[in-house]
Amino acid sequence: MNCSHFGKCGACNFYEKSYEEALEEKKSLLNGLFSRFYKDEIELFSSPKAAHRARAEFKIWHKGDKAFYAMTNLEKNGVELLSECPKVIDIIQKVQYDLLDKINKSLILKEKLFSIEFLGTTTNELLVTMIYHKKLDDEWIKEAQELEKEFSISIIGRSRKQKIVLSKEYVIERLTIKNKEYSYKYYEGGFTQPNPFINQKMIEWAIDVSRHSKDLLELYCGLGNFTIPLSNYFNRVLATEISKNSIKAAKENCVLNRVDNIEFIRMDASDTAKALKGVREFRRLKDIDIKAYDFSTVLVDPPRAGLDNDSLALVQDFENIIYISCNPLTLQRDLEELSSTHKVKKIALFDQFPYTKHIESGVYLERI
Repeated sequence: MNCSHFGKCGACNFYEKSYEEALEEKKSLLNGLFSRFYKDEIELFSSPKAAHRARAEFKIWHKGDKAFYAMTNLEKNGVELLSECPKVIDIIQKVQYDLLDKINKSLILKEKLFSIEFLGTTTNELLVTMIYHKKLDDEWIKEAQELEKEFSISIIGRSRKQKIVLSKEYVIERLTIKNKEYSYKYYEGGFTQPNPFINQKMIEWAIDVSRHSKDLLELYCGLGNFTIPLSNYFNRVLATEISKNSIKAAKENCVLNRVDNIEFIRMDASDTAKALKGVREFRRLKDIDIKAYDFSTVLVDPPRAGLDNDSLALVQDFENIIYISCNPLTLQRDLEELSSTHKVKKIALFDQFPYTKHIESGVYLERI
């Protein structure tokens, strides 16, 4: 990547090789981990080499009377002051440093500013969260509102026990999936896929490997990232998620996309397993007839810890499993168990985080 901080900034720690060589090394690692379960070619989905990251958080480093963007350095013993960051998407690059210049000209905006978070979209919406070690007052609000107007952005101010939303606390992303446009409301602080270009490929891959029939169960559904496009290929979808804010966003995203065949439930994966197996009843399911669903496929997108024992036992009851993983080591562990009942039919590597050793992968399994 053409960046003056490459090899010094800790945000990119896979810098010794070309992008293509680094991607092949990730593929080789997956081949080694999954060789027991899969002998065919792993499908690779590469990312744009620059302008691919839609979420970014920068430290604010005060030096003299000036504030700088900073990242922990590669050695993790200090910081690298930044003059550019080519990996963030275009709207962030367009605004980032002009915004900092304006902040540096205002003591009210600059004083005790601790970090800045950016959440951008491919349609050029931008939400900026400014985080402080001081109480934010009316003077701060007035000057921050001027920034909003000048840069056509949305700003949130945060401090201890304070959250000030100047205009709105979300952006609307629009992704084209299988030639159809989908809209997603992304809230500040909520989980979103950081690389919209790879996210689109992940969703399309999940659609391609799905057996389009009957009903779909999704665990860890988040804001409906996979759920909403996949709902077009199943009769009905039951989707669960533990985060209250994510469920709120998911329901709003259903309205945005005029989807009416999804039931979103705030419930963790373990309790979902207990409910479906009839181990116990849950009040939050009193208006949902779980027994009426005729599930053919389950999709899981768990955190780095992978699936718990209850969830593993649950997914083994399904004909088809789509497993999206952000940690190949816990995925390998879970495949050890799943391979007793299912056969791995496809594996894909999604390069969600170029220039890092982080690996996002997808596995499709069918019952033996």
